[in-house]
Amino acid sequence: MSRILRSTVGAALASAAAAVLTLTAPQASAAERPDATDVKVSPRASAETKAFAKANPGPTAAAATVCGTGYALNKVVPLPEGTDPNMRLATLFSYTNGGKGCAIMDNNYGASQYMYLKVCKVDGTGCDTDSGNFSEYAGPVYVSSLACAPVTAKMGKTSSSLYINYKSDYVFACN
Repeated sequence: MSRILRSTVGAALASAAAAVLTLTAPQASAAERPDATDVKVSPRASAETKAFAKANPGPTAAAATVCGTGYALNKVVPLPEGTDPNMRLATLFSYTNGGKGCAIMDNNYGASQYMYLKVCKVDGTGCDTDSGNFSEYAGPVYVSSLACAPVTAKMGKTSSSLYINYKSDYVFACN
């Protein structure tokens, strides 16, 4: 193969590899510029959520980019529930955009784990689920009618060996 052809093929392969990395790691662009000012925080967010976003701009910005544009941070839940935010194994983020909601469960464990994330409309219909072994996050999962949307978040070595089994009647505001 000629040197010019090898160079052209090499450049094409490098370009394709970069495209694959971009598609498989959408949070990379946010992680490279972790600036909390890039993340809109809902005026309805709790003081704890606002404090978490300020103290953890990188993860908050990374999760926001996974949902898509126009989403504002609504709620943050360090998991397991009741855990010191600095000792968390996962973080559940919820974002809103008009009447739509998006949830992400960030893997803070440091290695691939079984993760399960589900959000539904208040009546239990219209559920969106993501599950599998993930090293970075489960989700995004979306709900079109977010008032009082119930959420389930699980994490463990396997689906039958869980150390996080979080359920809440809502991850978005009930009003």
